[in-house]
Amino acid sequence: MGNHYAVGMQYEQRAAEYLTVQGYQILERNFRCRRGEIDLIAREKESLVFVEVKYRKTAKLGEPLEAVDKRKQQRIYGAAEYYLYCFYYGREVQCRFDVVAVLGEEIFLIRNAFGGM
Repeated sequence: MGNHYAVGMQYEQRAAEYLTVQGYQILERNFRCRRGEIDLIAREKESLVFVEVKYRKTAKLGEPLEAVDKRKQQRIYGAAEYYLYCFYYGREVQCRFDVVAVLGEEIFLIRNAFGGM
């Protein structure tokens, strides 16, 4: 578990650096609550962006984006709602859900990877 966690943290760091170059401002890393976890929370222009980072060494076991299934999306939604509540964001804040998929050494950004709240 420790090694898996360390690898995950390494790729979340790479994703954060990549997003920063793309113009995102990283606000939080690894936000956790009872409802779920969000790898990165960022701001891009007027939007608050909840980012899931998925890494796969190869596509042999599936593409990284495939791992963000409906169940995972629901947990991210729940954690996002709790984050908005904790930090006093109103319902009018523009939110979206992005995925940073890392396949081997390639990084892909999928904006609006799944529906909003």
